[in-house]
Amino acid sequence: MKNWGIRGKVLFLALAPAALIAAVLALHFVNSRIADLEQSLRERGLAIARQLAPASEYGVFAGNRDILQRLTDAALKESDINWVVITDLNGEILATSGKPSRLPRVSDTHAGLDYAVAETQSALTFSAPVRLSQIELEDVAGSLLGAIANASASEAPRVRSVGRVYVEMSRAGTVQRKNELIRNGLVIMLLGLAGSGLFAFRMSREVTRPIQRLSVAVREIGAGNLDVRVAEDSAGELQVLEQGINNMATTLKLSRDNLQEKIAEATSRLSYQAAHDTLTGLPNRREFEVRVERALTGAREQHQTHTLCYLDLDQFKVVNDTSGHVAGDELLRQLAVLLQAKLRDRDTLARLGGDEFGVLLENCSLEQAQPIAEVLRQMVKEFRFVWHDKPFVIGVSIGLVAITDESESLSALFSSADAACYAAKDRGRNRVHVYEEEDIELVRRRGEMQWVGRITRAMEENRLRLFVQPIVPLFPSPDADVHYEMLLRMLDDDGQMILPMAFIPAAERYNLMTSIDRWVISAAFSTFHQMFPFVTGGGKSICTVNLSGHTLCDEHFLDFVERQFSINHVPYPSICFEITETAAITNLTEAIEFIRVLKAKGCKFSLDDFGSGLSSFTYLKNLPVDYLKIDGAFVKDMETDPMDRAMVESINHIGHVMGLKTIAEFVESEQILEHLKAIGVDYVQGDFIKSPQPLSSLLAGKLP
Repeated sequence: MKNWGIRGKVLFLALAPAALIAAVLALHFVNSRIADLEQSLRERGLAIARQLAPASEYGVFAGNRDILQRLTDAALKESDINWVVITDLNGEILATSGKPSRLPRVSDTHAGLDYAVAETQSALTFSAPVRLSQIELEDVAGSLLGAIANASASEAPRVRSVGRVYVEMSRAGTVQRKNELIRNGLVIMLLGLAGSGLFAFRMSREVTRPIQRLSVAVREIGAGNLDVRVAEDSAGELQVLEQGINNMATTLKLSRDNLQEKIAEATSRLSYQAAHDTLTGLPNRREFEVRVERALTGAREQHQTHTLCYLDLDQFKVVNDTSGHVAGDELLRQLAVLLQAKLRDRDTLARLGGDEFGVLLENCSLEQAQPIAEVLRQMVKEFRFVWHDKPFVIGVSIGLVAITDESESLSALFSSADAACYAAKDRGRNRVHVYEEEDIELVRRRGEMQWVGRITRAMEENRLRLFVQPIVPLFPSPDADVHYEMLLRMLDDDGQMILPMAFIPAAERYNLMTSIDRWVISAAFSTFHQMFPFVTGGGKSICTVNLSGHTLCDEHFLDFVERQFSINHVPYPSICFEITETAAITNLTEAIEFIRVLKAKGCKFSLDDFGSGLSSFTYLKNLPVDYLKIDGAFVKDMETDPMDRAMVESINHIGHVMGLKTIAEFVESEQILEHLKAIGVDYVQGDFIKSPQPLSSLLAGKLP
């Protein structure tokens, strides 16, 4: 019954009592009528026997069989009588009518019996004594004399029986009437049930129809159909429910539409941010590569010619070093506006990173591109940037390469443009240079001289240093983890500290990152047990190590990491590997396999700079990471830039939906911290929390 619908339950509750009452009433009616029939048959049989016995007195006493035969024949005419027999005291049959199944045998001992009834399954046999009502004179006189002689006796003389009357009544009529009564009772019961069923059906329909409509509406709403509505034609509590369902559907639909609108807006913003540089608003490197790839395809399929320009600002470092990064950022924004104004609508100007820009001149040959590049170079040269009344003169070195149907690949195009730009710098800066075959060798020699040698010597001379910056929970709890990110620094030949952004790009370009990552892991793991015994407070301490995309592609790197775990006895759950979003997406297959193997052993993984890539949300669901580190470019300006705050909110929300903890980096002020608290970010990292400190500070227990 628990699986019945509400209509079935209502019908059952309505019909069950009605059926029980109808059955009881029908049973009572039939039983009472059957009892009445039985009693009537008995009373009629006894009445016939009692009437026949006095009427037979004379015939029995006088021995007149004719009179007795007429009496039995007359009695046989009564309904339901099978036979009638009159006997004397000795049991001799004096008269009989009908066909008795067996002749009654009445002995002298039965002479004094009163009325009696014998029952069989098919008949009732009634008997009554035939008594004398008049006594002969001599008998009376004799009785008087006897009474006088027995004066001491207290009893009066008895009336003497002279015979007995037997009447058999058939039960066939009674049985037939019983069956009719049972049939009538069943018909009455069925009619009652039918009436009750009709009433219950109508009642259940009236009661359950609105409930079923509500049930259907709730099921439809649960399935996502928020346009469903129910008629509000009931009364009382049902009408309240109908109104509530309709109001709920309306509210949910409005909320869904509002949420979808916000999601569409956030998606649009995310798509824009994924394709554009947050500082200048220009397309970023990844978007620029997409457009160059599209131009390369067009050149091959339609034999078009385009030109790729690579721009690197001269003397930009002077602005940053003398006036700070804020001045450098403002210079880049102003230059972006000026450069864009000199290009055609169909051309693309993009910021490739740092002080580097790219220009795609579509349907433009090298001969046509060179004057355009000269205009750009001249405009930058003549531009005077003033910061706090201090003027700066800068220049730009531009490398050009043609995009034709003979171009090899996207990476080859960028290498050629990069080589041409370096050639322009090598030949005196602030000039335009068209790519030539020997430019690649020039750049290679220059790179090897400037960075490969310096990084290699630093590693050989043990001039790489580990710094530590804590990543703390924004809402501390006794079981919250505290992360310590390992950050790399390098000492130059003079002992001056070099920040990673100065040499990491070169190390990545010339495939030195795998060696650097191995050094970092070896150094961090070898000091692991010295670092974390000094960490106080609740929760668990986790060491976070950064990995590059080149390292993920090293087929021997996983074996190296597992050996380091074994050699240094470092517990797997105490290590978190941090991979940038770009590196993870670029090396997706290798990243997923690396994460899968180590995550199965307990390691944690964090996706760094999330939100900076082109297809962040598309690839995120394929990467089984534990933490999502929001790109600091969004965090640092979220206090003043509503779009950056919206990006942080969206990334935090998506991370939580996927069951990931979120980390906000570049937390540089209390105001940013309060914004992050309001949003609900899980962890924070930045100079406001704690600036990077030498590893020795952690070993000395000076970090929280």
